[in-house]
Parts: sequence; C-alpha cells; structure tokens
Amino acid sequence: MKSIGLYLHIPFCDGKCAYCNFFSRCADDAAITDYTDRMVRSIGSWSKKIDRPVDTVYFGGGTPSLLGHDRLITILDAVKNGFTLTKDPEITVEVNPTSTDALDFSAMRSAGFNRLSIGLQSADDNELRILGRRHSCADARRTVERAQTAGFDNISLDVMLAVPEQTTDSLDHTLSFCASCGVQHISAYILKVEEGTRFYLLKERLPLFSDDEQAAFYEHTVRKLSKLGFPQYEISNFAANGFESRHNLHYWHDDEYLGLGPSAHSYLNGKRFYYDSDFQNFYDGVTCYESEGGDSEEYIMLALRLTEGLSFQDYEHRFRRPISQSFLQAARRLADQGLCAISDQAVSLTVKGFLVSNAVIAYLLENT
Repeated sequence: MKSIGLYLHIPFCDGKCAYCNFFSRCADDAAITDYTDRMVRSIGSWSKKIDRPVDTVYFGGGTPSLLGHDRLITILDAVKNGFTLTKDPEITVEVNPTSTDALDFSAMRSAGFNRLSIGLQSADDNELRILGRRHSCADARRTVERAQTAGFDNISLDVMLAVPEQTTDSLDHTLSFCASCGVQHISAYILKVEEGTRFYLLKERLPLFSDDEQAAFYEHTVRKLSKLGFPQYEISNFAANGFESRHNLHYWHDDEYLGLGPSAHSYLNGKRFYYDSDFQNFYDGVTCYESEGGDSEEYIMLALRLTEGLSFQDYEHRFRRPISQSFLQAARRLADQGLCAISDQAVSLTVKGFLVSNAVIAYLLENT
C-alpha cells in the first residue's frame, strides 16, 4: 500500500509580513490551545477513514513554532497514535528565527521531529526590515545552532530573491551565510507582489526589480548554491545530496497526501479537495471538492518542476502509453531555444526554462 504525506496547517502569526498572502491570523493563547485540540480531533477522525501509511508529516503555516513545543508534540503524538508511520518518516516543522528561547528543541527531537524549515529570507538586516521580518541574522544563526545542538541534522533555510535594495553582493552574503550555518537544504523564491499584501498597496512606490533583473538574481543563485554544495533539484529548491524535501516530492511526483487545517489542500483516492479559509468549516469537517487529480497533464506539469524532469519510462509505466510524438517535437523546438534539455530518457527544463516555466509547460501541454 503506497504511503502518503500529511500536511498540518498552523494558521497563526504574531504579525503579517509585508509580502505574505498566506492564510493566517493573530490569536491569543486560548485560541491556539483550542485549535490544537481541534487539530487533534481532526487527525483522529481522518485516521479512521484512511488506511494508508504516512511517510512524511509537515507542520506549515503561518508560524507553527508559535504553538510552542508542548502543543506541537501533542499534535505529533496524535498523528503517531492515529496513523501508521513508516520506519523512517520525515517530520518537518516550520520555525521562526525568533524561536530560539521559546522552543525546547531537545524535547521536539525526542518526540520525533527530525527536520526544521526556518524562515531566514535574508542575512541582511536592512532587507529583513524592508520585508517586515521581526528577526535578525544573528537570531537565525542562534536558532540553527540550538537546533543542531539538540540533534537536528536536517535543516532548511528560506531565502528571498529580488528584495527591494538587494544587490548581488548582499545576496552572496545571504547564500554564504546559509552555507556557513551548516544546513542541508535551501529554498530560494523570487519576491512576488501578491494582491492583499502590504507590498501590493505600496507597489507604485517600491523599488521593484524588472523581470530581467529578477532573472539575473535567480541565475546567480543557482550558480552560487551549486558551488556551495547545494545543487538545484526543483525550480526553487536546493539541497545537499540526500536531503531533498521528501514531503514536497509527494507534490512534485503527483503522489497523494492529506492536508488538514483551514486553506489546506488534499489529493486522495484520485480526487483533489480542500478546506476553505474558515476556521469553523475546518472544525465542522466541511471540505470543498476541487477536481479529479492525477491525469497526464497534471503529472507532466509537476514533473517538469524538477531538474530530473519528465521520465519517459515513468510516464509510460503510470499511464500505459508512451509520451506523444507531438510532445517530443515541441520539446525539441524548446531545446533549440535553450529552454529545455531532451535525451532518450527524459525532458527537463533548463535554468532559463525555469524562469518562464509557466509558458514553457503550457506550450508542452498544448502539444501533449
């Protein structure tokens, strides 16, 4: 029986960053405790419906570390009591760099957490201020060091590219800082100004970078991280060998997963569904149907996010037919433009192709 991933959304923050449009809210201790209890109940309810082993658990947000170690452990215990975990599950929690004194990392490690994702964004304190972050570079290093002392040896840092006032030198400093911390994984995202954020309201006054300038930051990041020992494995993700995010690979391999919490999405038994951004609907167990999942176009779209690309053998095994000749011809045309690479085994996007991945993938799907 194929295992699934489990995503647990913790929708609380102590303030909204200027660029963030994820669903979250501020809450007092009583509300957070109530949410913890409700999440435990939801885990118990779903575990009775799903007879599938779980090989990854991901606490995302929001800021999961706001729950504190006791509540996080309570939720993880509910997962362990309700679901059958595989022998070596990857259990990740997102952590704020200001969590240095608030979390008992040793207790969390003993409870089964074995991976941390820390929202650094930048090692330049001016850029952090612009982003509305409330931590410093020094806070991030202290948090990493405390986690490592507690036994965490699988740590990821998030980095943001094309931040207003960022330079190639400041980006180099951030990337080198990540490597100097001894972490195993780095996620690097180009800043997108999303509707509903403070940056969106200020976009006419912000010194935002052009598409070409953003592309230069991205290409520089790919080269720099490769030299630092973090080869790219997905559009925005880089890892030391063997430390790729197993949970996120569920998404990109078009495998199934369960998401719990307001705004969390799921893909189970061939169907995609989600909880809307409403606490009460989550508490009442009300989900929304999204679509059927797992068709060939969806599989291609997700596979092409990975540097390994679309394996022809894997595609044929899954769909009982070879990839179409029209797809291969379209891929060859893109390869002539330097947007993808094609071999006898696979087609994959180049770094240049990743920068325009939406258009490239759409073109390939039109010729599937």
